[in-house]
Amino acid sequence: MDKFDWRKTINVNLVVLRFVGLWPAGYEVYKMDLYLLYSTFTSITIIGGHNLSQIVNIYYVYADLEALSGTIFIAATNIFAVVKRYFFIRNLKLIKKLFITLNTYQFRPTISRHLPLVNRSVRSWKTAYFSFCLIVYSNVTLWSIVPIINHWVKDHKLPFEAWYPFKTDLSPNYELAYVYQLICIWFITVSNLNLDTFIYAFMMFIGIQCDILIDDLKHLEDDKNFGRKLTNCIKHHEEILKFAKNSNDFFNYIILGQIATSTAALALAMFQLSLVDVSSGVAYTHVAYIFGMSAEIFWYCWLGNEVELKSAQIPYAVYESQWIGQSESAIRNIIILCQRCQKPIKITAINLFTLSLHTFIGILRSAWSYFAVLSTVNNK
Repeated sequence: MDKFDWRKTINVNLVVLRFVGLWPAGYEVYKMDLYLLYSTFTSITIIGGHNLSQIVNIYYVYADLEALSGTIFIAATNIFAVVKRYFFIRNLKLIKKLFITLNTYQFRPTISRHLPLVNRSVRSWKTAYFSFCLIVYSNVTLWSIVPIINHWVKDHKLPFEAWYPFKTDLSPNYELAYVYQLICIWFITVSNLNLDTFIYAFMMFIGIQCDILIDDLKHLEDDKNFGRKLTNCIKHHEEILKFAKNSNDFFNYIILGQIATSTAALALAMFQLSLVDVSSGVAYTHVAYIFGMSAEIFWYCWLGNEVELKSAQIPYAVYESQWIGQSESAIRNIIILCQRCQKPIKITAINLFTLSLHTFIGILRSAWSYFAVLSTVNNK
């Protein structure tokens, strides 16, 4: 157990984050080296360049609601990917410290009984990771090949509407722009997806710590070590609260932006879907995009909901221990612990939204309402 490393449970995520320039090796942050140069170069030429071309294009189509919505609903996700990247890099030092905290003795599984609890939650995270990858990468594949399938090459149609300082309807400009867009959208998507799943992982870590604490409380036995073990559980609970707060501090702005962006993007995607032939390749890309955005916000809300439910079980676990007949000081500590656990841990977006399944339903309802407004305005 002493060699247990929480980073290994999400190693696939960290490897991909390193590839996209977001994860310096080990517990280090950025320093003046080739990796910083690589991260800066990709941020400017790939992420920045692609977003700039779409933002400029909005200026040329702002008077056309159909064309404007078709540009914005993709651009919104790509632009917010920059915001995610900024907040992640800004909080990288805190994130690395959180991993150091996770790998302290108090947070590691200490007995074999804890391992099934850890493995169960890690499997859930991996299910979220790979199912999300399947949905999102399928969508980006459709965006990449639909222009070819629909024979748009003859009309020099690019996967995404964008402005470039050269004519894209001539060879080899068209081919260069096409390849550039593919590189950009794949890079941004991989980066965005793995930032999301990294946050999912931290919510998973909080849930696992609650599982371990609940298990330890249930197995408090009537012996001379009851008071000491109870004290360790109380300290563990305090550390869980600190870890949850620090984790929420680094991703609460990301969650707030994600909720706002997803709501708008879903509404615009549904509006675009209503404008195209349902049997066309474009319709399939819109449907896949809607599923991808829904899955992204669903996993946020589901994992946040799991943290709240698990933390709410902590006071009940105390009463399953052999607490009857313990010393007065132990009973007093139990009462204090139960009082502190009355308020479960909640993952929030700067205290405006709590991540839960109820919030997920609310997002879908809001997106549908905005779609209805767009449809009404367009029909007029």
